[in-house]
Amino acid sequence: QVQLVESGGGLVQAGGSLRLSCAASGRTFSNYHMGWFRQAPGKERDFVAAILWSGRNTYYADSVKGRFTVSRDNAKNTLYLQMNSLKPEDTAVYYCAADPRSGSYYYSRQDQYDYWGQGTQVTVSS
Repeated sequence: QVQLVESGGGLVQAGGSLRLSCAASGRTFSNYHMGWFRQAPGKERDFVAAILWSGRNTYYADSVKGRFTVSRDNAKNTLYLQMNSLKPEDTAVYYCAADPRSGSYYYSRQDQYDYWGQGTQVTVSS
């Protein structure tokens, strides 16, 4: 299995930027497709972005398209989420998740992912 640890969250003003990281340990990082999800207070956890094991394809929720960029460095066993033009509605706990490439990849479905990090808080002030 793989262990995931997110970092990089914090407090930022609207219009600002943050870069989240997700460090993976355990099994080979390139064995996994990866996703980012977020959960705002009082709401369900939602899909944000995903990336194939190779980094060749990326996918985004409509709400973040054009502002967020997901990337990965398989040599460093790390997943990233660059978040620009942040809005107060981006405030949430952000989670990274790993899918072990066991079949079809429904990247926005939470049950696709077997492993989750503990989350990192992102707060955007207006």
